[in-house]
Amino acid sequence: MLRRARKGPPARYGVRWERALAAPADNGSPLLTDHYLPVTDEPCPTVLIRCPYGRGFPWNYLYGALLAEQGFHVALQSVRGTGGSGGEFDMWRHEAADGQAAVEWLRKQEWFNGELHTMGPSYMTLVQWALAQDPPPEWRSAVLQVGSRAGSLHRFFWAGGVFGLERAMVGGMTLYTQANTPVSFARAVARFALQQRRVERGVPLIDVYPRLYGTRRPIFEDWLTNPAADDPYWAGSFPEPEAHDLAVPASMATGWFDLGLDQVLEDYAELRRAGRDVDLLIGPWTHQSALERGWPEVFTQALARLRGEPRDAPVRVHVGGADEWRDLPEWPPAEAEERHWFLGPETLASAPGDGISTFTYDPRDPTPSIGGPLQSRTGGARDNAVLEKRADVLTFTTEPLTEPVEVLGPVRAEFGAESTAVSADLFARLCDVDPAGRSVNVCDGLARITPGATVVTMSSAAHRFRPGHRIRLQVSGGAHPRFARNYGTGEPLATATRMIATDTIVRHSSILILSVV
Repeated sequence: MLRRARKGPPARYGVRWERALAAPADNGSPLLTDHYLPVTDEPCPTVLIRCPYGRGFPWNYLYGALLAEQGFHVALQSVRGTGGSGGEFDMWRHEAADGQAAVEWLRKQEWFNGELHTMGPSYMTLVQWALAQDPPPEWRSAVLQVGSRAGSLHRFFWAGGVFGLERAMVGGMTLYTQANTPVSFARAVARFALQQRRVERGVPLIDVYPRLYGTRRPIFEDWLTNPAADDPYWAGSFPEPEAHDLAVPASMATGWFDLGLDQVLEDYAELRRAGRDVDLLIGPWTHQSALERGWPEVFTQALARLRGEPRDAPVRVHVGGADEWRDLPEWPPAEAEERHWFLGPETLASAPGDGISTFTYDPRDPTPSIGGPLQSRTGGARDNAVLEKRADVLTFTTEPLTEPVEVLGPVRAEFGAESTAVSADLFARLCDVDPAGRSVNVCDGLARITPGATVVTMSSAAHRFRPGHRIRLQVSGGAHPRFARNYGTGEPLATATRMIATDTIVRHSSILILSVV
């Protein structure tokens, strides 16, 4: 008998645990599955959670005990090649077939009552989309937390045409070591921390990255060496559902600083267009903190979906600046309208101006990443004042506001920009500057400079700029190591070693575009 978990609503049942049951994969390999069951003779629905990160803490606690004590059988399964399960882990390629095999195994269990739900964060959302290729008739709902479809993975690693170095490095570690024993995982984390800065600065990247892991990691090399969206590597993941559809009611949870926020919002919009029953929760969280300080809201949303309970509104978002939750009928709100601010000499104004601003980006001393959608503890909303003192960072700021400006929806910037190098990037960030001068990041994005106009999609935001505060657009040539630095040569990132400094011109005809209610 497991002790009742301390987080979450009061327990309805005691909980028992059956450990390491062997469920066959599609190829017959044993997939180790822990069964958490409520202590009751009543029939209870089942939640299937297929995980590559092991079945220990926090998964046994947050997704095993907490759900079982609320009246659900929980099948927490280690996917192929992880957590003691047989076979070889091959990211995403086995999940559609193995998901069907898991459901077939559930059908044979005497405690399965024919009502199936799926749930889980990050990679565990991908396996739910895989199940949607051929949805089982028992499937009732999907709870998709801080994650998106496999078809979004190219953009996840190559957003704006620039390699997401930090997320790839951390992802290459967690996918292959988090399911190991605590001791071996601790050693992997220690090695990673010791080598991370050396690898971030080393060249060529294809040769220095193995220091992170103690060995070569083919999956990292696949991510690194396939920058084109139409490369067969990405197309060969698994077939997506027709029209990106999902046949069951769904709940989506993400954070304003989550790694995959943009992809989650695209998934939500496509399900809305298809007329599906979907609700959306967005909090002030990073990828990790959504399951930590965000857990009360995330778990409440999940329970409501699993139980089929009505909700006050289909969309619930946290509004930064105001520090309040907002219930909405849809995202983005229909009443949101685009408002333009034009760049000037260190200013943002309502009318276009003339002139230019310039900065020099040197990949040997790259502009660092501070805050935003990072996997480290330094992610999220941070004061950017020190960053903005660097010579390679431009800032364009309004006068103090006389009335509030509330942003609810997509944010982007359209630049007229030129570079002296073969290849250069623009990183743009929206910040809220308080009367004391504290400059806090709201949302951001990065794109490779293109002739004519360079559009930087800066994700979406729900934020209120209060009277007395100022709106700031921050512009630079990168955010390292969140994004790989641009060497300025146009050579392939994996093998390049030469670096040249880049002079970039930003024309004052450039525009910041906010969705304002």
